[in-house]
Amino acid sequence: MKKNYRIISTLAMTTMLTGTLAGCGGATAATEAMTAAESPQASYGDYSTEACEEPIMAAPKSAGSSLFDSFAATESACETGYYYDDDYCIVVPEYYNTESYDKPDENGFFLSQGQPLSTFAADVDTASYANVRRMIEDGYGQSGIPMESVRPEEFINYFSYDLKSPKRGEKFGVTTEVSRCPWNEDHELMFVGVKAEDKLDGQLPESNLVFLIDVSGSMDDEDKLGLLKKAFIELVDNLEGEGTVSIVTYASHEKVVLDGADFSDKRKIKSAIKSLEAGGATAGERGMEMAYDIAKENFIDGGNNRIIMATDGDLNVGISDPDELEKFITEKKDQGIYLSVLGFGAGNYKDDKMERLADCGNGNYSYIDSFTEARKVLVEEMTSTLVTVAKDVKFQIEFNPAVVNSYRLIGYENREMDAVDFNNDQKDGGELGSGHTVVALYEIVPSDSKNAIELKYQNAEYSDASDDYATIKIRYKEPEEDKSNLLTYVVGSEVFRENASENLRFAGLVSEFAMLLSDSDYSGSVTYKDIIKGYKELDNTDDYKDEFISLVRMVEKRS
Repeated sequence: MKKNYRIISTLAMTTMLTGTLAGCGGATAATEAMTAAESPQASYGDYSTEACEEPIMAAPKSAGSSLFDSFAATESACETGYYYDDDYCIVVPEYYNTESYDKPDENGFFLSQGQPLSTFAADVDTASYANVRRMIEDGYGQSGIPMESVRPEEFINYFSYDLKSPKRGEKFGVTTEVSRCPWNEDHELMFVGVKAEDKLDGQLPESNLVFLIDVSGSMDDEDKLGLLKKAFIELVDNLEGEGTVSIVTYASHEKVVLDGADFSDKRKIKSAIKSLEAGGATAGERGMEMAYDIAKENFIDGGNNRIIMATDGDLNVGISDPDELEKFITEKKDQGIYLSVLGFGAGNYKDDKMERLADCGNGNYSYIDSFTEARKVLVEEMTSTLVTVAKDVKFQIEFNPAVVNSYRLIGYENREMDAVDFNNDQKDGGELGSGHTVVALYEIVPSDSKNAIELKYQNAEYSDASDDYATIKIRYKEPEEDKSNLLTYVVGSEVFRENASENLRFAGLVSEFAMLLSDSDYSGSVTYKDIIKGYKELDNTDDYKDEFISLVRMVEKRS
């Protein structure tokens, strides 16, 4: 609850600052603020509108309420525009919102007979889930969450699943399952889980890490630079083995704060992090170039060379051509220097920019909304986040039309590829870190379903493998190689389970939540109450999954 008061105070201050700039002749700053508020991307349901113009306390029960009865004792007393939390009605903050998101149209169904191949790049990003969690915890319901901010695959891949580990000498372990689709009884759900080898046993290889930190004025908030500093200090405290840390900051000017400090010199590294202060515009391009220069100077042959960029994504100065910046990052990736991106903050968060940068840099994209999330990404999942064991990972699933009439990939809209690019080693895929897992779900229409589409003129003769659901092909490259390797796995009829596993059931619940939040055309009659009921039937949960269902309950109460 305190978090909301902090946000409200910050927003109110932002509003006053805008007015002050306009009154003092700061026409440029005032115009920029007005332009941001009027831009098309500034309106996402309730998660936008205008800035707060006065301090906001708890919601009164009625217009005539006194100060002492303005705190609602029951949830039913909360009026529209407020949400209930710990015996209080708290206003949903409204402020200038220039957050930007980009997601293609939702995947539809494809006939297996006409288009049997589904091809996409691996994606282990989790930013979408953490970002939407931030919105929900700030008081927003379904109508206030930008539909474009919801990427189902990042919701699904946020969580851990019980997947097969690779056998000795193998790169991946593959887990497959088919069962009834929870939101459409006439369809089935196919679960594909891939787990990368973990040969590091939780330890980093010799590493050259460069922290590229945005210290522009837009980062001057406790949930931005304040949280960022705590996150990096936690990472440094847990760095072991051999390696160096460098720090480059950028705002109106770029600066090398630290160059090649040894992992063991933790006091020096943490002191440099603590000294960071925000101010100025955001000239990200030159800062990026300097970070890569430092990474090149400290390059470790055969080691882990990675830039970790931390920003709210508001690259508003110095980027004349975003495509050129992405080309630059791609070229550096090909030289063995990878880029991971950590997103912070709210209000002017540029999700679309940061996702593209991480994709170009062979890195992960995570959103840090709390210290708990920082620890999850940078400590608990350190080797997965920071060490690539397979690059340019692509998946191609060939469906058997004798068993699968049609199919729909849930999510991955911005990672889909043309079928011909699967065998093209010049086309980038995704990256998997040590021990990383990636899960994909397909909603399928069985050939004997009443929803199956019958074709009159197509050849009804199929291969001898008439009982197989599909064949999975995986292409990947070793981190220092340019030629891909091909692996093949069959999804046979034996993987069907009348009673779905906990893996599939939980992934299905997460998919339902993402579909409801994004107003999916394919969610059927599922409700938030159905998700809550389904979760109660699970046997194996953890703190992250329990948090998930608490978010579902919050949204259900506000819908």
